Amino acid sequence: MIKISISVVCFNSPIKQLKDLTDSIIAAVRFMRQRAEVGSIPFYFIDNSELATFSISELQGDFDELSVQTKLINGHGNIGYGSAHNLVLDEIASDYHLILNPDVILEEDALHQAITLLMSEPKRKMLGPSAVGEKGERQYLCKRYPSISTLLLRGILPNPLRHLFEKRLNYYEMRDLPEDRVTDDIPLLSGCFILIDTPTLKKVGGFDSGYFLYFEDFDLSLRVKKIGTLAYAPMVRITHAGGQASTKGLRHILMFSLSALRFFGNHGWRVF
Repeated sequence: MIKISISVVCFNSPIKQLKDLTDSIIAAVRFMRQRAEVGSIPFYFIDNSELATFSISELQGDFDELSVQTKLINGHGNIGYGSAHNLVLDEIASDYHLILNPDVILEEDALHQAITLLMSEPKRKMLGPSAVGEKGERQYLCKRYPSISTLLLRGILPNPLRHLFEKRLNYYEMRDLPEDRVTDDIPLLSGCFILIDTPTLKKVGGFDSGYFLYFEDFDLSLRVKKIGTLAYAPMVRITHAGGQASTKGLRHILMFSLSALRFFGNHGWRVF
């Protein structure tokens, strides 16, 4: 029997966004239960909002029918993305844990594909999907180790000038990855969708709580890589509405910069 747990961290998330995510999780769990023996699934909604913004009853869905145990954790305030996910670290007793952003929608077979691929290779400890945005545009969730100059180019370079550094930016975003098979030994994975071996997550102590937002997924990737491999699975498909920090205003740029300083300070500086 496969044991799965799921956690999603919210912050003033629109109820429709959460409902879309929940509906996709229900469809994915139903798809998997038709093909594998799966135990009861704890599904944690961790709300970092200062005030309660939703209740589990508003999300509805066939939770009971599919043996999905929904749990709302709130009242702790905005403690940061990684720290919020860590709130369930001591409670989960699964084989595999799915870490999600609230702005993600899973394809029906995504969970089954991801679990199957992680189970098929014992050295694989963490897996990321293929993603598109709301308008169908490709997103590149796998990354090579960044340099400061590459991050600056991605963040501030106007679109008409991006072609001047296209080769460099494409290399960082690993746009050369094959789309017809799994690629192992990925350096860094985005945190919007991470399926991870739960014992490994516990062994590394979850996310580093020193990151409030941004780079906590890169930091986790590097620590997990000391135990096993990270994989990109293009057949695991999601839609992700997220965007770059530079499009979200000065506060996000500041948070991004502080997290970058911590990341490079912990793992090594690369200027170019």
